[in-house]
Amino acid sequence: MNNLLRLWVFLLVGLAVVLWSCKDDDFSTSEAIQLSFSSDTLRLDTVFTERGSATYILKAYNESDDHVMIESIKLLDDTGFFRLNIDGIPGNESKDVPIYANDSIYIFCEVTIDPDQPLSVSPFIIQDRIEFVTNGNAQIVHLEAWGQNANYFPSRSNQQNIARLTCANSEIVWDDEKPYVLYGVLLVDSCTLRILAGRQIYVHGGIVNNDIGLYNDGILFIQANGRLLLEGTLDAPIIIQDDRLEPAFDDAPGQWSALRFGPGSTGNRITHTIIKNSIVGVQMDSLSEADLSHVEIYNTAGSGVVAVHANLEMQNCLVHNNGGNSLAILHGGFARISYCTFANYGNENESIRMSNFRCYDPLCESFSVNGLNAAIVNSMVIGDDTDEIALLDGTNDGPEDFTFVFDHCLYRANRLPDDDPTFLENCTNCLELDRNAPLFVDRLEGDYHLDTLSQVEGLARPIPTIILDKDEIPRDASTPDIGCFEYNGY
Repeated sequence: MNNLLRLWVFLLVGLAVVLWSCKDDDFSTSEAIQLSFSSDTLRLDTVFTERGSATYILKAYNESDDHVMIESIKLLDDTGFFRLNIDGIPGNESKDVPIYANDSIYIFCEVTIDPDQPLSVSPFIIQDRIEFVTNGNAQIVHLEAWGQNANYFPSRSNQQNIARLTCANSEIVWDDEKPYVLYGVLLVDSCTLRILAGRQIYVHGGIVNNDIGLYNDGILFIQANGRLLLEGTLDAPIIIQDDRLEPAFDDAPGQWSALRFGPGSTGNRITHTIIKNSIVGVQMDSLSEADLSHVEIYNTAGSGVVAVHANLEMQNCLVHNNGGNSLAILHGGFARISYCTFANYGNENESIRMSNFRCYDPLCESFSVNGLNAAIVNSMVIGDDTDEIALLDGTNDGPEDFTFVFDHCLYRANRLPDDDPTFLENCTNCLELDRNAPLFVDRLEGDYHLDTLSQVEGLARPIPTIILDKDEIPRDASTPDIGCFEYNGY
């Protein structure tokens, strides 16, 4: 009898263990359960001066009192730089990974980079994502690594953050042969930032939504006590562009925000510089000053140059392939534009837009006015729309509030002469675009040099202080050409 009792006790204990084990492996299917992670962004922060690898650890936590089964863990983009080991099993994807109640698992992430590869293969900033799917919920952890030996400025952890560059009203010079990579928003304050010829500036952009609000990352912002000097040359121009150099991004606009001069920033000069693939090329706030010479701005999602109640000078500049206006002079201000080409093809915005007011409500019932004083000389203001000039006077109070002149310019406008007779009164020796006449060598290929029979040859007026064109070709002393290029036998 005792043996039988012992047998029953053994069977009952065994059954209890089995039942308990079955309950212990019962995984919750609740969609309310979310994993937590040791970091939402895993930055593999190593300076790669030669081919190397680095391994970092990510922990995924189940902080609930229920067991959960992760349906899948995988590299979402699988760029080829990162490799995973998921809870002891190597591979970039794993399915049905359990995490028991109040427990965690380890994911080891390794990156291998060769900085000597071309930028199209090994870009400056390499990104991927790990996706966790649990009970139908997808969660993302971001991966970042740096693939080139460069000057990451202000730091590699500044994405979606704002940093300040200051030097007690002295000067900081960027003269390193290695490229500079701007990450986040850089404010230049109480300091002159001087960038020497030939330097390559790459900007990492992207949408940011933080305590400040929603904005586009990738901004070089010159504050009131800051100054920017870009000192490029014809043979060694400064290039400012996005950091995505894969072929698919060659001509992609809107990859970073803007080069921006804040209210009251003065003494800024940009010479022999290329600015491309941004949202806005150059943005000037109230009472700021900038002098642009031999500058090319193109492939912008918005306008090429925006000057709001600012002081702008431009000589021998080429602005093209813009999603907005090529040049917008808004809320008044002062502008002197000489020998520039504004070629605004492929959108419905005017090539040049000028106004002397700003609205503060949708119906413009509340607005302010600042006087406009603008002169556009020896320049092209063209595009494929019938009207490439917009003149918006918010007061009609007379020339003191809205003063402008177009002098020896090539323009395209259909509506203006009828609706605004002052345009013709203020357009001296202007030439209307003949779309059937030769103009450029090959506009579709981005070559805005003048065709051998270009309709603008010899039609500009000499300006004694500007004797060279954008390519530093001598201008004809008596009959120069309209636009940024002088014909030179192309």
